[in-house]
Amino acid sequence: MTTLASSIEGTVTSGSLLLASLLAIAAGLVSFASPCVLPLVPGYLSYVTSVAGESATEVAARDSPARRRVILGAALFVAGFAAVFVSYGALFGQAGSVLRQYEEPITQVMGVLIILMGIAFLGKLPWMQREWRFHKLPAAGLVGAPLLGAFFAIGWIPCIGPTLTAILTLSYQEGSAGRGAFLTALYSLGLGLPFILIAAGFGWAMKASGFARRHAGALMKIGGIMLILLGIILLTGWWTGIVATIQGWFPTENLLL
Repeated sequence: MTTLASSIEGTVTSGSLLLASLLAIAAGLVSFASPCVLPLVPGYLSYVTSVAGESATEVAARDSPARRRVILGAALFVAGFAAVFVSYGALFGQAGSVLRQYEEPITQVMGVLIILMGIAFLGKLPWMQREWRFHKLPAAGLVGAPLLGAFFAIGWIPCIGPTLTAILTLSYQEGSAGRGAFLTALYSLGLGLPFILIAAGFGWAMKASGFARRHAGALMKIGGIMLILLGIILLTGWWTGIVATIQGWFPTENLLL
């Protein structure tokens, strides 16, 4: 138990993983607030819970059994796209461990790519903000919710690609399949938790969603600037110095996964 606790503590207080974790959650939230995701939330919730004619959140607000169904449907939908993203993260993390000797040039290339993605998020490259449409969707309802989530993960990559690319780059930087999976799980949490909170009918979540919709342009600009800064940090090698500084905040010895 002591060894396990020390390992968990070392993982959490590892400078690179701690910083990357915060960025992963923020990137997920930015993805949720993007114009090609947020406006579609009511439709997704109604589809995965088989509610028609009125929004799933309206039904859930007045009916406890329906509320549980809406929340479950949202959770299964989130689990579907999280499974896809986590597999991506594990793959990139494993690639980082195998290609460690080429870490610097690969990270620089990815830094340039993230900068371009940030520019796209600012609306300067509109062709990168499109989504792939599936003409045949899985059956509506709880059974099809995880599959629809997986379709969402694949079909909306051009739209959420800028933020996802940044997190996959950080997964590669970690050089571990486990850490890569952990980062993309946090990204999925940032993207998926608002779905569940809105499905649960929390008033403050609905107000936050409305605020994000009204200020979508500003949020996209903030996300774009965040990506450009991250790309510059990776391209210039400043990431290592920032990580070393954060590691100095923790007196315990870091144990890597």
